[in-house]
This record gives sequence, C-alpha cells and structure tokens, in this order.
Amino acid sequence: MTSEKLFANTEVLAFACDIGAEVTGLCVSSRAAEKGMLFFALPGVAEGSRHGKDFAGDAYAAGAIPVLDCLPEPAPAEYILVRDVRAALSEAAAEFYGHPERELRLVGVTGTKGKTTVTHLLKQVLEDCLGAKVGLIGTNHILIGGEEYPSSNTTPEAHDLMRILREMADGGCEFAVMEVSSHSLALNRVKALHFESAAFLNLTLDHLDYHKTMENYAAAKALLFGMADSAVICADADFASVMCAAAEGIPTTCFSTKRNDVGLVAKDIRLQPAGCVFEAVAPGEIQRIRLPIPGLFSVYNALAVLGIARHLGISLAQAAESLAGAENVRGRCERVETGFDFSVIIDYAHTPDSLSNILRTVRGFTPGRVICVFGCGGNRDRSKRPIMGGIAAELSDVYYVTSDNPRNEQPEEIIREILSGVKSKAQPAWTEPDRRAAIRAAIFGAEKGDCVVICGKGHEDYQEICGIKHHFDDREEALAALEIRRREDQ
Repeated sequence: MTSEKLFANTEVLAFACDIGAEVTGLCVSSRAAEKGMLFFALPGVAEGSRHGKDFAGDAYAAGAIPVLDCLPEPAPAEYILVRDVRAALSEAAAEFYGHPERELRLVGVTGTKGKTTVTHLLKQVLEDCLGAKVGLIGTNHILIGGEEYPSSNTTPEAHDLMRILREMADGGCEFAVMEVSSHSLALNRVKALHFESAAFLNLTLDHLDYHKTMENYAAAKALLFGMADSAVICADADFASVMCAAAEGIPTTCFSTKRNDVGLVAKDIRLQPAGCVFEAVAPGEIQRIRLPIPGLFSVYNALAVLGIARHLGISLAQAAESLAGAENVRGRCERVETGFDFSVIIDYAHTPDSLSNILRTVRGFTPGRVICVFGCGGNRDRSKRPIMGGIAAELSDVYYVTSDNPRNEQPEEIIREILSGVKSKAQPAWTEPDRRAAIRAAIFGAEKGDCVVICGKGHEDYQEICGIKHHFDDREEALAALEIRRREDQ
C-alpha cells in the first residue's frame, strides 16, 4: 500500500517523498524503524518527555519516512507533513490493516474504575448468550477468543490497536470489547473506530497529571459518545450530565441504584460476602440478578453490562444466567486462598474512590480487623496521595503505607505525602517502603477473622523503579508470605 492511499482521508500539508512507494509498516519508535516504514513522530505525553520529531533523523537513517506535524532542524531529506500526526496515525493504521473495525461489532467501556471487570463480564455474556467469539482489549491483557496476549496500555496506540483488531477479525471474532481510556480518546488512538455501543461507568479523581482538571477529564471521556450508535451511562456518577449531552441523538440507557426515573434500576440490593443480589428493573423486564463478586460497585458493574447487553439484543433473563456463573477478574477484589482463619484480597484500587470502595466492601463481611497495604505511584497525580492516606486511616484498623510503582520518585517522599493527609488523632500508619516486606508484615500480623487487603497493583506483575520494571506480583508475594508463616507455625 502506498503513502498516497494511506493518507487519502488525512489532511496532508506536504508530501516531500515518493507518494507511490510501497509502505511496509508503521512505527512510533525510531528504534523500530526499518526501510519502507512510516515513522510517526508523536508528541510526548508525560511532562518533560521529548517530541518524536527529535528522532526523525534516526528513523530516516534507518530507512523510514518520517510523518511530522512540525519540522525539526535540520529536517530530513524526505518526510510527510500533516496537520495532526496522532489523527494521521489512526487513519493510516485503519487503511494499512484494511479497516478491521468494519468487520467487528465494537463495544467501548470508559470510566475511572470498573472497565476491566465490565469488559470481562460482557465478554462472558456475549459468549454465553449469543455463542459469539469475542475479542477483548484492556488493562489486564488482550484476549482473542481463548488466546491471551500481554497488554502494555489500557488502550493500545493506534497502529497496535488496528493490528490487534485485524487479528481478531481474521481469527473469526464477531465482537471486540474494549476498555477505552481517557488518554486514548484525547490522543486520537481510537479516532478511526465506531462503536455499536459505548458505556460510561464513573469519573473520580485520577490522571490529573495529564488532564489538569476534572472538567478536562470528563470532556475526554465524553468524546466516546460521538463515535457510538448507542450509549449506556451511570446516572449516579459525577459528570453524568456531560455524558448524556454528548450522547444526545443516539439511543441511551441510564442506570442507577438511587433513581427510579431512568431506564435501568437496581432495587432490593443485598450485599453479601459471596457477592451481590438485586432486582434489575427495565421497561418490560424485571429480573433477579446474582453476581458472585461482592460490593456495591459490583452492582454498578452488573448494571452496565446489562444495559449494553440490552442494546445488543440480549434480555435481562439471558444475561442474568450468564452473570450468575461469573468468575472474579484477576486483581479485582480477588481472593487468595490462605489456608488460615483470615482472608487476603488483592485489588487494583489506586484512586481515592476505589480505595474507599474496596475497604468499605471488605468491612461489610469481615468479622475481625481490616488490614490495608497500599501506596501511590510516582510521577503521577500527586493530589490524590494525602486523600488516600486519610481514607486508609479512616477505614482500616491497621494500614501499611508502602511503595506502588515509585518510578523516578523517592518512595520515602511519596509516603510522606500520603501521610500528610492522615489526621493527627487517626490510627497511626506502619510505613515500609519495601512492598514485599509490607505485604509480609501485614500477613504475619493477621489474626482470626481479619482480612488483609493489598491495594494498588492488582493484576500487574512488575514494580517500576527508576525507569526499570522489576518482576513483582502481589499475589505471588502474598502466597510466599503465607507459606513462610505456615512453615513457621508448624
């Protein structure tokens, strides 16, 4: 495929190259550049990161033609100049991979929390109720039918996303269910996609290192509904009105646990240690729903799945049967078998709201103490650190403040900022920068009836320190600590 064909639907300011030359691939890293490729020089995302144009010369030397939205000095001998390089990548990737998005029924789910659980539950419902082969793209991994592949971003960069969708289409998938991050919407990664249905779950404090304000964050999320045929929106969430305004003109189902004037309502909610039970009420349908995942947040996740399913032609009764057999998603309120008379749960909670939710949920079924282990990521939104410290102090009986992914910050400084939110009269924290040591201390200190909640990393199997990712899995560490305690108790 030629450059002229790839950029047929893109605003090109200048072709300073042979537009008839065959393009062999697309890349965004000069290290991946090869002869015949197009190198898209993307602006940096993180504060202080470099613009891709700084590496255009390296890519050109490797044989790739740089695609730029501004010329570096010196400019390469050949290049393509476009108005918006991120939009150009999305559009070119769709052309290069033969528009796989047109061969799939796409469903997009956005929200600060819950995306992973909702997409996994929806995948199961589609498979159980329609017998469909379903692809999934998200934080934990990429699934193509029963095959699993690693995921580096919640929503991949546009050229990787289109390659994955092509594999799904060629592999016989009918549906692709995606977590759609605010970054991917703001950065045009999903610009070339159109969704049969899109859902908004919630909007809570996170990612302000990038979006700066909650209003900007909401505006990014709302972009999803401009590229969808139907919408499912949580009416109880902050900024729900913004999402509804963005979805004006398309069929929309709002869901709630508090209001009766919306299209899908949860009534008679019963929260139990083994899960949640409620009546789902929709026009013409009432159905008892059982989901074996505890917490009020699980009711909201189930409602989102039910709303999407109805837009896709699946009744509440059909979806209910599937949800009753759901399994916990890795790292989301995940129970670890302990062999002791106390519990251990691993959860991805890394925002104030999600930390509060998991601790309140655990409190509801724990006869003993709630013991929390958590930290905050480095080089990310610092405003949530003291808030999370205050939440842990209020809702835990014992809490260990430790490292998450410190990245390029000092763990002790992150911990200091977390502790600044703890009130003077609150239960004092145990501080341990070494996450392995903190997990072991929490498990060694657990007694009958207690629940140890290890928060922040969930499914992640690494810890990023000074730019290097070291293998680290909370589940493995918990199991190792339990085994050491078991041996010592013998």
